[in-house]
Amino acid sequence: MNVRSIFSLFSSDLAIDLGTANTLVYANGKGIVVNEPSIVAINKTNGEVEAIGQQAKDMLGRTPGNIVAIRPMKDGVIADFKVTERMLNYFILKAHGRKVLVHPRIAIGVPSQITQVEKRAVIDSAYQAKASEVYLVEQALVAAIGAGLPITEPSGNMVVDIGGGTTDVAVISFSGIVYSSSVRVAGNEMDDAIIQHLKRKYNLLIGERTAEAIKIQIGSAFPLDEPLTMAIKGRNLIEGVPKTLTLDDREIREALAECVAAIINEIRVALEQTPPELSADISDRGIILTGGGAMLRKLDQRIRQETGLPVSIAEDPLASVVLGTGKMLTDFKTLRRVAIE
Repeated sequence: MNVRSIFSLFSSDLAIDLGTANTLVYANGKGIVVNEPSIVAINKTNGEVEAIGQQAKDMLGRTPGNIVAIRPMKDGVIADFKVTERMLNYFILKAHGRKVLVHPRIAIGVPSQITQVEKRAVIDSAYQAKASEVYLVEQALVAAIGAGLPITEPSGNMVVDIGGGTTDVAVISFSGIVYSSSVRVAGNEMDDAIIQHLKRKYNLLIGERTAEAIKIQIGSAFPLDEPLTMAIKGRNLIEGVPKTLTLDDREIREALAECVAAIINEIRVALEQTPPELSADISDRGIILTGGGAMLRKLDQRIRQETGLPVSIAEDPLASVVLGTGKMLTDFKTLRRVAIE
């Protein structure tokens, strides 16, 4: 037993969904203990961290020039190594509620198309944050476990995990991934599409938080039964003054059309690459959606119309990855088998 493993005896094992939009931490025996935005507020003058998580998100677009709120994760992978390390450290300590002998074994969900360099960055960040052992698992696989799919059976299951930075599509059978792909179009890309649409059409500039609120309140992927409207405030780019505008769901659906089409196209490619026997299983079982992006109104209906397959949303789509990773903590033999090398 190495020194790291000895320290882990005094600490709870943790499962982490290190997401572009949110980080969730699951402690063995306690459940989800942290669910906060993956945002860090940094003072540019002295390099100090001013806030992490929800506190930092509340600062987005509302801080003086010397304080910047940044997302250290981009497209599901680490964009800023040092800031991610500090964020991970903060969340690990928060999960434990104490600072002594915190050397947990950690399992982290990562996108399926992650590169070797990106893998190394995640592993190094976790070790710098005092992990005793680190295991990386594919998000789509653990999302399927978290959604309650029978992945140990020799039959096909298709899961589409739509996060903040990436959409992972996977066909799973007999505890393994038969096919997986990842497209860097997800929740954040949808927010940006709304910002760009309003800038082009109305010369109105809005922030990330407003764009996310629009997506949640009136965003959809398929015509709604009853129209929705929302009054928003932004800055007129020509006159430079604040302006209020009323938007409807049809317009936001139009703004999101390209993102939704990219996700559906990735699902089509996965279906084309699936072996025939497993395709038959998927046509019976259907597709399950997980991740925050799965909560976009009528997205399941749109995918159903485009593919002709049954589509359902996981019971707790936001937490599917971390719940699935958490289940792995009780079976380290399986965890070691499915962990990415």
